[in-house]
Amino acid sequence: MKTEAGLILAIETSCDETSAAVIRGGKEILSNIVSSQIETHRLFGGVVPEIASRKHVEVITLIIEEALQEAGVRPDELSAVAVTQGPGLVGALLVGIVSGMSLAMALDIPLIGTHHIAGHIYANALVQELEYPCLALVVSGGHTELVLLEEEGVFRIIGRTRDDAVGEAYDKVARALHYPYPGGPHVDRTAAEAQTVIELPRSWLEPDSYDFSFSGLKSAVLAAINQANMKGLELDVPGLARGFQESVIDVVTGKAMRAAREHGVRQLLLCGGVAANRGLRARLTELCEAEGLPLLIPPHSLCTDNAAMIGAAAHLKWKRGQFDELDLKADPGLSLEAWSVKPAAVAGG
Repeated sequence: MKTEAGLILAIETSCDETSAAVIRGGKEILSNIVSSQIETHRLFGGVVPEIASRKHVEVITLIIEEALQEAGVRPDELSAVAVTQGPGLVGALLVGIVSGMSLAMALDIPLIGTHHIAGHIYANALVQELEYPCLALVVSGGHTELVLLEEEGVFRIIGRTRDDAVGEAYDKVARALHYPYPGGPHVDRTAAEAQTVIELPRSWLEPDSYDFSFSGLKSAVLAAINQANMKGLELDVPGLARGFQESVIDVVTGKAMRAAREHGVRQLLLCGGVAANRGLRARLTELCEAEGLPLLIPPHSLCTDNAAMIGAAAHLKWKRGQFDELDLKADPGLSLEAWSVKPAAVAGG
């Protein structure tokens, strides 16, 4: 039976969400099922890799079946299977990869190992057509990067964090303020409600650098907490949360806007789990409107880890006939730039 052009089953298991989706043509979401492990990991204050892997094993088959059922698609109608190859937790990645390889082998269809961050970036393509060159500001639990896309599927990292990612900094500050895991949304909400602000440092690094550093800011927050404790003073938690968030937002938006101007991009894309942060969305929207620069932000359901975004990125490789062998290895350090598409004849229709 002839498969429908670009009908991809995508699987995402890089961290603590088990997800499967069916995507048509790289842009149409037929289903996007996500099973979260947040309640399990909340007991430990963060993701426990071994537990995450075991939870993936428990539900992966059911999630794939549900994705196919909701999409109204039979396995023999699929064009390819896409799996997150990296970055991520190696044990968690392996669960998705083995499941995807087994399906691809059984159905005799191509397998596409996909970069997790490419997925976050191309989640925007599920909402709106991308115009090149564009710039992606990636802000997630493990990544903070500025990625320039001069053409479709070709990635060049022009700035990255030198220590903590934004999401890691939020979680560490939230833990210090005794918020439950995941703490980022609590810090965001508290900052929005604050009537005062405790000024904290901004780490701009070298004048021409697009890199980020948040370890000093995290230390400044801990110092403010310790100082209040030593003096027996009541800590202004809202003011501290607001000061932390304003420092983060000033730096990431300032560098993103400077990079957008200097590279003459046509769109700015906000990507990753921290893209759900209300303060960051509001500031970036304000700055882009002032510059007349189109800003793309996926809905919340496509900001956090999900398989639909993996299907959108995998379609870049599918239509070029760039597939992987059935001995695909999990790669926690997979390079985004190396994963870029390579010129090739378009496969399928």
